[in-house]
Amino acid sequence: MTGAAQPPTLNVAIVDDEEPARALLRQYLAAHPDVRVVAECANGFEAVRAVEEFAPDLLLLDVQMPGLSGFDVLELIGREVAVVFVTAYDRHALRAFEVHAVDFLLKPFPPERLAEALARVRRRLGQPREPGLDRAAAAARPPGVPVARLLVREGAKVHVIPAEALDVAEARDDYVCLRSGGREFLKQQTLAELEGWLDPARFVRVHRSFVVNVARVTRIERYSKDGRLAVLADGSKVPVSRTGLSRLRGVFERR
Repeated sequence: MTGAAQPPTLNVAIVDDEEPARALLRQYLAAHPDVRVVAECANGFEAVRAVEEFAPDLLLLDVQMPGLSGFDVLELIGREVAVVFVTAYDRHALRAFEVHAVDFLLKPFPPERLAEALARVRRRLGQPREPGLDRAAAAARPPGVPVARLLVREGAKVHVIPAEALDVAEARDDYVCLRSGGREFLKQQTLAELEGWLDPARFVRVHRSFVVNVARVTRIERYSKDGRLAVLADGSKVPVSRTGLSRLRGVFERR
């Protein structure tokens, strides 16, 4: 007679900027022989690298951390790993579930509460989590406030682009190409989503495939009877539709 099958090992990465909090999680997890801690991270940048290097099944993720918040990390890792938020601030609870976290642990919590979260994670394994990039970005900032920076993941590396440093964004299939300071960065996102993140007083959708920083526009050129080009400060040119021209004029008139 054979015993019950043992559950597969659950690989976990702990992400918290406070070492005592990480130590407590290690202690609680030690009571679960089917759980293995594959990485400990003191900030969000380390968390993104850990996902790339160790491919954990679960992130136990703090929300408020220097550099990248927990919501920033969630935006960058997409649907690759289950997330349980661990935080001392209950005001983040609703936002956590809006971005499809598996669970939310409010510090301090007993080991039984962590065990309950692990059981939920096991039930969810194998079910793809919605990416929810727009919701993750919205959860990282107050409602109605444009993003102050854009985050782009390149393997285990994270690029942080201040919003004011963005020159132009171009739609490329399921990606946007962000041009800033002479460099290009590909981000898996639609141009419509990105447009909704940016300050409409500073960024304008001038064409179905382009959003420009109006501060970079030096002049508008005609290249055909109905066609226009926006010439940017670096000399590059972006097509401008009739609607886009009207939007540009509206922004310039309000300045």
